[in-house]
Amino acid sequence: MSQRMKFWGRQPAFYQAQLALTMAAKKGLGDPVLAELVVLRASQLNRCAFCIDMHVKNLREAGVSRQRIDLLPAWEEAGDLYSARERAALAFAEAVTVLTEGHVPDEVYERAAAHFDERELAHLLAVIVAINNWNRVNVTVRQPAGSEL
Repeated sequence: MSQRMKFWGRQPAFYQAQLALTMAAKKGLGDPVLAELVVLRASQLNRCAFCIDMHVKNLREAGVSRQRIDLLPAWEEAGDLYSARERAALAFAEAVTVLTEGHVPDEVYERAAAHFDERELAHLLAVIVAINNWNRVNVTVRQPAGSEL
């Protein structure tokens, strides 16, 4: 593996702006566990070891069961382990992160909109966009899990 730059240390203004963006997005969503589940799922999809490590720790500290954390990659098959609201948010996070169809399918958007008012949905989207920013930088520079930014 080639040596990669220490991006965050070279871009302190960007780091501070990204941190502020993330905090504002999460604050408006209200439910910190929901936000952490969403960012962990997006990080899993993006294969960001640094973020996966961080958000698993955050969920454990919040008292989320090991089963809910471990089964997150298979949330659709986990029955009632995740609430309908969480499942709508996770489907939305996956659609926004992967953009498999080149867009977020209407049914996924409408499912999320049925569980979140417009303000909450805007914050949910902002949380997903923010974590994808973090993931893309950390994956590009291969930020090691457990390291400091």
